[in-house]
Amino acid sequence: SQDFLGLCYEKGNGAPQNYEEAVKWYRKAAEAGNPSAQDHLGYCYYYGYGVSQDYKEAVKWYSMALGEETYAEYHLGVCYYYGHGVEQNYKTAVEWFRIAALDDKVKAMYSLGVCYYYGQGVKQDYREAVKWYIEAATNGYVDAQYSLAACYYHGQGVEQDYREAVKWYTKAAEQGDTEAQNNLATCYYHGQGVKQDYEEAAKWYRKAAGEGNVKAQFNLGYCYEEGLGVDTDRIEAVKWYKKAAEQGDEDAKARFHALLKDYRREY
Repeated sequence: SQDFLGLCYEKGNGAPQNYEEAVKWYRKAAEAGNPSAQDHLGYCYYYGYGVSQDYKEAVKWYSMALGEETYAEYHLGVCYYYGHGVEQNYKTAVEWFRIAALDDKVKAMYSLGVCYYYGQGVKQDYREAVKWYIEAATNGYVDAQYSLAACYYHGQGVEQDYREAVKWYTKAAEQGDTEAQNNLATCYYHGQGVKQDYEEAAKWYRKAAGEGNVKAQFNLGYCYEEGLGVDTDRIEAVKWYKKAAEQGDEDAKARFHALLKDYRREY
């Protein structure tokens, strides 16, 4: 079908990736009334793939694409949430997220959870947030896994449970979420929900730090400075403090300058 051909060009599956070509085929199918193509065309307008970015045009096509087989309800919710192409309205965003979530759209489940967590368009309700985070997290959605872990860690909407926090931080960390990696490392560092293990802490700090997570860079620097889970290595400590300091971390700046001062005093 024309919609499938567009998708091949958009993703570069079986054809060289070409957004303009994808838009051409999406438009043919969309104008013929194909809801999936209408949703895809709206998506291209929303992000400016193969066309000039145009939120109003995105909203137009999303609105035509509503139906169970598309993500259009979720996409419309996003437009209302951010005020893209329509006037910002959290209540309307929630209505669209709910329709999509009840239709098993995982991103919508998470977004609905976020709205309940922050009280956007609905009364703030941590329990309801957790309910939707669980739905999305068990479907493998990494942002929901991280948010659910944080709820267990802080006892928001659920009984505080470090073990459950570690379980969900681990799932998100294994999917490459650097905040989850840093927080999982901190659980190992303090022995929260797991046996205290500095080596495991340093391992996860290193993964997150290598991806540019500023908190993890500071924490890894501290591990090297104090010899926690790694051999004491002040040169490595200085290296990671410097990286965190360059991202504006004030604690890292202080440790970086203190270590340099000590180093100069010794040599």
